[in-house]
Amino acid sequence: MPNWSNLLKEINQLGSPYDILRRKYVASLAKYTGRNVICYYSGWLQKPEMGVANAVNDNDKNGLMTTINKLQVSKGLDLVLHTPGGDTAATESIVDYLWQKFQGDVRCFVPQMAMSAGTMIACSCKEIWMGKQSSLGPVDPQFGGVPAHGVIEEFTRAYNEIVNDPRTIPIWQPVIAKYGPAFIGECEKAVKWSTSLVIEWLGRNMFSGNADKDAIIAKIEKELIDHSVSFAHNRHLSNTKCNLITIELQPA
Repeated sequence: MPNWSNLLKEINQLGSPYDILRRKYVASLAKYTGRNVICYYSGWLQKPEMGVANAVNDNDKNGLMTTINKLQVSKGLDLVLHTPGGDTAATESIVDYLWQKFQGDVRCFVPQMAMSAGTMIACSCKEIWMGKQSSLGPVDPQFGGVPAHGVIEEFTRAYNEIVNDPRTIPIWQPVIAKYGPAFIGECEKAVKWSTSLVIEWLGRNMFSGNADKDAIIAKIEKELIDHSVSFAHNRHLSNTKCNLITIELQPA
């Protein structure tokens, strides 16, 4: 018969009714697939006031390390992902860690949304599973909500218009003046960084054995990273849209 302290400890470990229900269904999924299952999600839709605390960050890797400890990694990993995205450096670190632990045997399940850096994580997996309600999003990097690609696009337009017609200088001067030192260069690096990561991850895993992988990845890159194509960072790309992106260039 356990003592009172042991009973209290056991009650605390059980958690809330939500924890109990969540563990039940996660265990059911793991039993069905025969694989490890980890839910990596954020409450940004319910608690938007938490801001960056909801985003992908370096603390998340500590949580993943704790969860993965003592798992049988040879079973692979099914990652249930729901996130608004976050820091590119943290995303790269998390993906590299999961890649090394599971040797690329990671599948991503998107129950609702995996946006921005969440889409980058999904692109690093060997498979992405989506429902009719699921969405991925553009991965164009942002600076304080301003799209880096959009800044470069605007600056290029300003340059071309000024070269062709110097009379436009007064129009563009206040626009260009708002950019801080090295801002354009940082935007270019951010776009190049996120682009290179997505290309590398898709090539080494999801499309590694596909004869047309270069063409497919180039199409995905344009749809996901080019702000002039996606138009908005929060655009929702449905399962149908994502599937069309990958099959348009594949042979029938």
